[in-house]
Amino acid sequence: MTKRMKPFPIALAAATLLAAGLKLVGQSPAPRPQMPAAMPTFVDVTDKAGINFRHSFGEKKLSSIMEATGSGCAWIDYNNDGWLDLYVLSGRYMEGVTKFSKPDGVDATNHLYRNNGDGTFTDVTAQAGVPGKDFGMGVTVGDYDNDGYEDIFITNYQSSILYHNNGNGTFTDVTAKAGVENPHFGTGAAWFDYDRDGKLDLYVGNYLQFDPNAKMLYFTADAFPGPLDYEGTADRLFHNNGDGTFADVSHAAGIDNPAGRAMGLTTGDFDNDGWPDVYIANDTMESYLYHNNHDGTFKNVAADVNTAFGANGEATSAMNPIFGDYDNDGWQDLFVSDMRYHRLFHNPGKEGFWLDTTVETGVASVSGQYVAWGDGFFDFDNDGWKDIYVVNGGLHWLVPMEDSLLRNNDDSTFTDISSNVGSYFKIKKVGRGACFADYDNDGYIDAFIIVLGGKGILLHNDPPPAGERNHWLTIKLVGTQSNRDGFGARLEAVAGDLRQSVDATSEDGYLSQGDPRPHFGLGRHTQVDKLTIRWPSGIVQTLENVKADQILTVKEPAETAAAPPSAAKGK
Repeated sequence: MTKRMKPFPIALAAATLLAAGLKLVGQSPAPRPQMPAAMPTFVDVTDKAGINFRHSFGEKKLSSIMEATGSGCAWIDYNNDGWLDLYVLSGRYMEGVTKFSKPDGVDATNHLYRNNGDGTFTDVTAQAGVPGKDFGMGVTVGDYDNDGYEDIFITNYQSSILYHNNGNGTFTDVTAKAGVENPHFGTGAAWFDYDRDGKLDLYVGNYLQFDPNAKMLYFTADAFPGPLDYEGTADRLFHNNGDGTFADVSHAAGIDNPAGRAMGLTTGDFDNDGWPDVYIANDTMESYLYHNNHDGTFKNVAADVNTAFGANGEATSAMNPIFGDYDNDGWQDLFVSDMRYHRLFHNPGKEGFWLDTTVETGVASVSGQYVAWGDGFFDFDNDGWKDIYVVNGGLHWLVPMEDSLLRNNDDSTFTDISSNVGSYFKIKKVGRGACFADYDNDGYIDAFIIVLGGKGILLHNDPPPAGERNHWLTIKLVGTQSNRDGFGARLEAVAGDLRQSVDATSEDGYLSQGDPRPHFGLGRHTQVDKLTIRWPSGIVQTLENVKADQILTVKEPAETAAAPPSAAKGK
């Protein structure tokens, strides 16, 4: 039986909202504030950049839930030259699975594009040996063996791939050797060090028990059976043994719930105890929030803290979750993209009971009319407050939709500014996965969008004129006692009266991974007065008077004393 959300007294809910400075549920969002005179704009530079990727769902006509799920992408500096490269997944024709109308003339493989450092990319898929196989779904990137080179894990329909980076521009498929086969309908995945032993472990979300040959009754208008027509399936957790192999500890960790239907997942420290937790966005059922018990096990606390269901207790069609501190109070909040109604949960801190603030914050304005998939929780204009980017596209039919950009008003409300930030937002397409990163190292976060059965889109975030730009700081972490990527570190930046906190994480977007380098918008501040890094090892590192507008490499010290940072290669 489905577990329902615990009752919560209305008076207490109102008091909690007022204490948080938020409006009460049912009230309209704040009036539209006046926009800054100069804001960044997103520009389609796909052709100019030399990216020629076309996604395939393996058929000419969309005919199953597997094909409709889409694929993801990831930013990875695979050759350690300081410029983020792009890895993009595709579906493909599979005999007996996508069997109705084989598409013609589609290069249905995954693709790796090397960043040339001048705004252009070169396709190095064949050279690197990473074309993938089967129907590509999700991707996550991390240095699992701490050798200084980023590796790639891919979920497919009924299979997975672990590509080990050889350090010479090529990769080797070590899936079987490493013991990370996943013969299920894999979706979102994430590298994270759940036991803080300095080695990255792997969480794999699995969707459902799809059967392409099953004879089912369904509503004709839906075109094909939906998620509730199939049984769920359990996620998997692989513990890193430190010798190139992994052990499946799903059952021992308590995360192997066979009823789950994971679409997307994210990791982050929601209760500020220094241990990474996991949120699973399940489709058409309750979602899970796995609290890390510090002993190798997890407990699902979603119903206890009110993040299992929507505002009215409904089981929503959740797509992808992202942790992010949107009100800069030091606690990671949670955004979940959805087919019908997004969810923006405010983290109250020690009180424990999260509130769905979708209406009060203005996020509801871009919810009901779209089917949302990819999402980004980042500061697009570098004013010091995280904004929300949402990628939209039809579900059962190839219905094109425009994307949405919600600007943070610095007062716990958001405004839809899609019409103010470039003509791209007038273009409709069938969006799916998306990954966000500063690929040209100019301090502004860019995006790559997967289009279901269509051409991928690279968006450059064009900053305002030089004198009107906000300042920024990006950190490249290098763990020594902790995992080399620093995933799980908490970074806190203080610049004047602006205080921000960011968790370093590997997963950021539907089936996708964004820039692994924590990023801070600083507004008009020209330096970070104090930067505190709480590494997964427990080491606390403090840097003071850090100059803005740079990519800074910070190496974890052997002790608690701060180590001098070194400048990273950047623009």
